[in-house]
Amino acid sequence: APPVPAPVPAETHAIEVYFTRPDEPGLRAGERALAALVAGMDAAALSIDVACYHINLEEVAAALLRARERGVIVRVVTDDAQAGESVLGSLARAGIEVRDDGSPALMHHKFVIIDGSEVWTGSMNLTSGSVFHDDNNLLRIRSDELAADFSREFEEMYDDGLFGALSNADTPYPRASVDGVDVEVYFSPDDGVARRLERLVGEAEESIDVMAFAFTADGLAEAMLDRRQAGVRLRGVVERDQADSAGAEFLHLLGAGVDIRLDNSYGNMHHKVIVIDGDTVVTGSYNFTRSAETANDEALLIFRSPWLAAAFGEEFDRRFTGASPE
Repeated sequence: APPVPAPVPAETHAIEVYFTRPDEPGLRAGERALAALVAGMDAAALSIDVACYHINLEEVAAALLRARERGVIVRVVTDDAQAGESVLGSLARAGIEVRDDGSPALMHHKFVIIDGSEVWTGSMNLTSGSVFHDDNNLLRIRSDELAADFSREFEEMYDDGLFGALSNADTPYPRASVDGVDVEVYFSPDDGVARRLERLVGEAEESIDVMAFAFTADGLAEAMLDRRQAGVRLRGVVERDQADSAGAEFLHLLGAGVDIRLDNSYGNMHHKVIVIDGDTVVTGSYNFTRSAETANDEALLIFRSPWLAAAFGEEFDRRFTGASPE
């Protein structure tokens, strides 16, 4: 078998990034991401908290059951539409309580907190499709502060039953430094994510590259076009199946002369990423849509990091090169 690739090299031991890259035969990048996450779960000594929209991976369920057997506290939150998954049933039978949002809005998070000291998050659901068929990113962040932020979000849902618009704007560390990398932490719908993104894009001086599974946010599109008018290079890749959905910005941006393309991979281009000026990365579960802003439970991170921007920039170039305008 061909060798499994390492994660993208990190300039800090506290942050690792994985890309699933299903269209690179033999590399098994998604398998690498999953194996790393399972290894992290298997190393847990105290607690594992999982908040994920969709969970169907037997490997994840098995890791959680192993953790439970060795005395680790395991808690799970998911979306009510996915709560019937058989793997979640196996957790419940083992005494692990799985709670859901019971709401028409989505509990759309994709994060795992281990031992209150590290967070795994990004665009990747804990499903076989997300790992092996779709393009996604997964970040491992070792930080007590970020773990506290995500733990507060988790506790609101698991302990307090507060989802969507009922969530509180009470993130303990909205800005943190992780081994010298400045990180901003936002949760939706309580933290005004759209406003922050529009302001961030408005500060771009050289380039804006966007990878979007769904893009219907008028204000964000206009902020990007304003910077393009000022001479900033603007490029984009969007998921083909979402490009003609109600309110989609693809045709608007294409008609304005933006080099924006439709993804041609066989799975979903599931990223929710913006790379700005080669030093700033936006990623998370937050699609660039009204529902992500006003209704769903979402997370979004902003990193100021040239090396991380280079890693996500390489991922953008890979998807952009294989995409087409129609």
